[in-house]
Amino acid sequence: MFFDLLIAPLTAPLNGIVWIGEKILEQANTALDEKENLSKRLLSLQLAFDMGEISEEDFETQEEELLLAIQAEEDAARAELNELAPS
Repeated sequence: MFFDLLIAPLTAPLNGIVWIGEKILEQANTALDEKENLSKRLLSLQLAFDMGEISEEDFETQEEELLLAIQAEEDAARAELNELAPS
């Protein structure tokens, strides 16, 4: 424990950089998972339309909602990366 206190001035900055890296990775994984789920829903919607299970009007409405959600996820991920990245 005493040794840890002695080397703290050297290891603290490194620990901070590691923590920031972990947070960036965590946010990227979360955003990727959400975007992947939205993309799967979009593909499922396209298949339902192609098979005639939903009308063109319903397809266009739901497609627009999903595309806006994907864009919002990308914008949020970009904003968080800019926030976490050192200037």
